[in-house]
Amino acid sequence: MIIYPAMDLMGGRCVRLEQGRFADSTIYADDPAEALAGFAAAGASWAHVVDLDGARESAPRQHDLIASLAERAPLKLQVAGGFRTAAAVARMLEAGVGRVVIGSLAVQKPELVRELIEQFGGDRITLAMDVNIVDGQPLVATRGWTESSGRTLWDVAEAFPAGRHLLVTDISRDGMLGGPNFALLDEAVARLPGFAVQASGGVSSIDDLRRLNTAGAIVGKALWEGRIDLAEALGLAGA
Repeated sequence: MIIYPAMDLMGGRCVRLEQGRFADSTIYADDPAEALAGFAAAGASWAHVVDLDGARESAPRQHDLIASLAERAPLKLQVAGGFRTAAAVARMLEAGVGRVVIGSLAVQKPELVRELIEQFGGDRITLAMDVNIVDGQPLVATRGWTESSGRTLWDVAEAFPAGRHLLVTDISRDGMLGGPNFALLDEAVARLPGFAVQASGGVSSIDDLRRLNTAGAIVGKALWEGRIDLAEALGLAGA
């Protein structure tokens, strides 16, 4: 399993949100380059970086900063937030980003996203499905988690037979340190064998990481608040 230490950027600083609420943000660091260097020093080969301003406004807002980070980062970056065009994706990949994350666009314009996967390759695109559990069904949210698509995770994922990486977040768990939605993640691994599933939302301990059966895990708030030692987590995961 690959551990992705997470760094969310708002106004150029490292923050964390609770359940995607921008009003509930905590600032953890002012220098994202220093944070990435710390991840690499602990042994991480990947980091998950989110442009929260871009996600909120559905347009690039911190892509200049992220491109500069990617050009000199000592590890590979998986980057999310505000990607709506092939040009924006290409710019990040050319700057050295390992993968670009596509979220709402996969629901709103699946044809375009399939073209992006064909153009850049399945290994360079990560599909992100952020879900709310409603009557037992994982319904995909869009526009920075502010709207529901009315479609299930399973329905949306079926539109991408060539997809290879899938990040699954239970919004109710994000930033709450209450543990992942193991039932949802286990079901995703079982029902979507063509994808390397990444677990996101709620990881709070080493025990949570031991319990996961996913190909990857995003570790955010628990890392920043010292509940998880990154070097220990990487040793456990072997990545």
